[in-house]
Amino acid sequence: MKIGASAFAWTTRFQAEHLPILASLREHGIDGFEIPMFNPADIDAHAIRSATEEHDLECTVCAILPSGINPISPDATTRRRSVEHLQACVATSAELGAKLIGGPLYAPIGYLPERRRNDEEWAWGVECFQRVGDLLAANEMNMSLEPVNRSETFFLKTAAEAKAFCNAIDSPHIGITIDTFHANIEEKNIVDAIASGGQRLMHIHISENDRGLVGSGHIDFPQIVSMLQRGGYEGFLMIEGFGYSRDETNVLGRLWADPLVSPEDIAFQGAKYLRNLLKSDAAVSRKKPRTAT
Repeated sequence: MKIGASAFAWTTRFQAEHLPILASLREHGIDGFEIPMFNPADIDAHAIRSATEEHDLECTVCAILPSGINPISPDATTRRRSVEHLQACVATSAELGAKLIGGPLYAPIGYLPERRRNDEEWAWGVECFQRVGDLLAANEMNMSLEPVNRSETFFLKTAAEAKAFCNAIDSPHIGITIDTFHANIEEKNIVDAIASGGQRLMHIHISENDRGLVGSGHIDFPQIVSMLQRGGYEGFLMIEGFGYSRDETNVLGRLWADPLVSPEDIAFQGAKYLRNLLKSDAAVSRKKPRTAT
């Protein structure tokens, strides 16, 4: 498993002025960096890729759909535009050198029609992502769809729903991101939900129940990490929390994060906590006696 940190700790709009953040990540045991993507045209892919390569960091992308993009819209023109948008996101992610793009890409955050999803919407979504599959394959890239909680979507809220949707799409390049913050709200058991993803599980967002310091709340990260190690998961544990920064206007943590917890605290303390869990669980596994077969 690899440990990563999301730019969301610092900002929702990662620009050239944020590039110095990358310089110290490796020394804190961080292997990768996740870039937020709203409009791919706003991303300086060349500058970011140069910086991640300079600092030996893998790049992943978390994309959020902007206004006017909705793969499950009843309007055919909007759905067509949504396919084009997702294809542009994949192309820009490839320019970044990313091999994974994830996020709640099936519908805009906050799109809540006050009813349950219907069969037409399911079919429209499946068709949309099937049309993106060839471009993903051509770029040797995976797309991981992230179920989010009921306050943000009505379409995919649980690991089971996301897995069923991915099975309907039926592409080896499309799977699931599980975010522990959302799973803490929607799943009966977070460990079982993550395990149920099976081969569709491509990415993990490690996020405390209040989006603060990992390990400071009530989510059972020791059990989650232990299960992932036993299951042979080799993807990222991507820390997605929100720190407080008085001078950064484009960060959600400015509104409600603990003022004593900085973006660096979210990333560096989170990485240390996860490294200790990985070492501890590996040590326990090595000490277990072999049973006769």
